[in-house]
Amino acid sequence: MLKAINIHKKYNQLAVLKGVSLEIGEREIVSIVGSSGAGKTTLLHILGTLDSCDEGEIYLNNQSYHQLRDKKLADFRNKNIGFVFQFHHLLPEFSALENVCIPGWLAGKKKKETEADALKLLEILGLSQRTENKPNELSGGEQQRVAVARALINKPAIVFADEPTGNLDSKNAKELHNLFLQLRDEFGQTFLIVTHNEELADMSNRILKMKDGLIF
Repeated sequence: MLKAINIHKKYNQLAVLKGVSLEIGEREIVSIVGSSGAGKTTLLHILGTLDSCDEGEIYLNNQSYHQLRDKKLADFRNKNIGFVFQFHHLLPEFSALENVCIPGWLAGKKKKETEADALKLLEILGLSQRTENKPNELSGGEQQRVAVARALINKPAIVFADEPTGNLDSKNAKELHNLFLQLRDEFGQTFLIVTHNEELADMSNRILKMKDGLIF
């Protein structure tokens, strides 16, 4: 599903990625681990179109997207890629339901259809009673589950997660781990996760280790 070939990235004279290649299949959960500064988040951001590479090629379902720019890139990202970050980045003035709906509305989907899809997701994630609550009325675990629902609303080919349990206590972290497994098993969702959490990494289908800008 996802293929990256010889990805290089420098910031000024600092080489952060030095020729990274990887492949991820459909319905896989793949974790990237390694010490701070290994290049994990930079790689995730490049694969997720939040940053660009200096050299290399990236394909999602055989479609090249590393050279897309501006609106074409934004449209591709919105329709094909979901994101979950360490901090949920929910918009505080909107309800849980509205936060989940926003990517769907940006994609031009009908309001009622998007809301119906969002309600289904929130129910699956155990938040059917919290749809009208704003982020500051939700626990940390609930906020992160809303962020997961938001990542899934446009039925992305792949979800990129950057330290998704880094801001959660052990109980909520384990619940999020199990949620990723459920989404893979029941809906065929693919995940690429950057994590320092050994338990989450061990639950993945595969672990990729990074050091000094390379996968080894």
